[in-house]
Amino acid sequence: MGSNSNINVLNDKNSKSRQSQSHFIQNSNSINNNNNNNNNNNNKIKKPQIVKEYTSASILSSAKTTNIVGAHYKLIRKIGEGSFGVIFEGINLLNNQPVAIKFESRMSDSPQLKDEYHSYKVLAGCAGVPNAYYFGTENSHNILVIDLLGPSLEDLFDVCGRQFSVKTVAMVAKQMINRIQAVHENSLVYRDIKPDNFLVGHIVNDNKQIIQTHSKTNPHPATQIYIVDFGMAKYYRDPTTLQHIPYKEKRSLSGTARYMSIHTHLGHEQSRRDDLESLGHVFMYFLRGSLPWQGLRAPTNKQKYKKIGEKKRSTSISELCMGFPEEFSIYMNYVRKLAFEETPDYDYLRGLMDNVLKNMGCEDDGLYDWVYVIDKRRKEKEKEKERRND
Repeated sequence: MGSNSNINVLNDKNSKSRQSQSHFIQNSNSINNNNNNNNNNNNKIKKPQIVKEYTSASILSSAKTTNIVGAHYKLIRKIGEGSFGVIFEGINLLNNQPVAIKFESRMSDSPQLKDEYHSYKVLAGCAGVPNAYYFGTENSHNILVIDLLGPSLEDLFDVCGRQFSVKTVAMVAKQMINRIQAVHENSLVYRDIKPDNFLVGHIVNDNKQIIQTHSKTNPHPATQIYIVDFGMAKYYRDPTTLQHIPYKEKRSLSGTARYMSIHTHLGHEQSRRDDLESLGHVFMYFLRGSLPWQGLRAPTNKQKYKKIGEKKRSTSISELCMGFPEEFSIYMNYVRKLAFEETPDYDYLRGLMDNVLKNMGCEDDGLYDWVYVIDKRRKEKEKEKERRND
């Protein structure tokens, strides 16, 4: 999980940092599945839940007077909250390693932390998947403890002026494809692709100072992309027999409407192809700065999702990808033509991104747009400190 301190150190003193844990807290893309009230800030579909008011006091009370859960995880400070729970920065008292501690109410209609813990265990050892250390129930809460990570790609997108360079998107795409391939190879389909759910490594040290700049011999933690928040993941095949789930229609929507596949809008059962199409929408979001179906309005959320789906279907791939390397349109055409049970050619898709870099005369060197910003902010803070000490 990310820490807000990672974002605060990236923002100028007078700039407004993001206040929520974007991958965990319900942001401007999130709504409840059965809520048809006119709420223009939301377009994510979730199962309905009993909303419980969370406060730091109630959580700390649950953790008793020692502020310790799971025997040796100490709560440090709250770093985010929302209708589905609260997240704290914490520390493992056995080794002094920072952790993220997620809480959800046991009263929730659709608790997710136990399933999320299971997904982390299934994916244990996969590159770019945080370690899960503990799941348990204490007093009125379910609790999940995982690695503390840095800001999300959505946060970094903001820091970089809400547009990434083609080089950065190609490098990001390769890592995101890797993460989703690992999920798929472990028989899971992710079902909620969005920039908020992909984080980089923890980029501040114990003194809240920005970690040193990137080099090939000493890679910056912000060059490793992690996938988090598996609350929507499910098996698309039996993990033992590898038998694929059957194709179904009239399924309820799940995921984030901005990025979900056309098949998902049509109520089709999701499979591997849908994760990859959603990734393509994220790539174009990063390149363009926005997607053609953003900002649509409708009297109800149900009508809004319908309009988003219609706009996606009416926007040609050539129009969506216009002005950018052809490999992105080739990617979109490929993933949208995949059959329900078809195994994607992940190497081919990564190769498209390698071609983008090659044609630009670039290497996959880990020098993402945000690494330059991080280094610039670090140097600015060092100079500011020197001036104060003069």
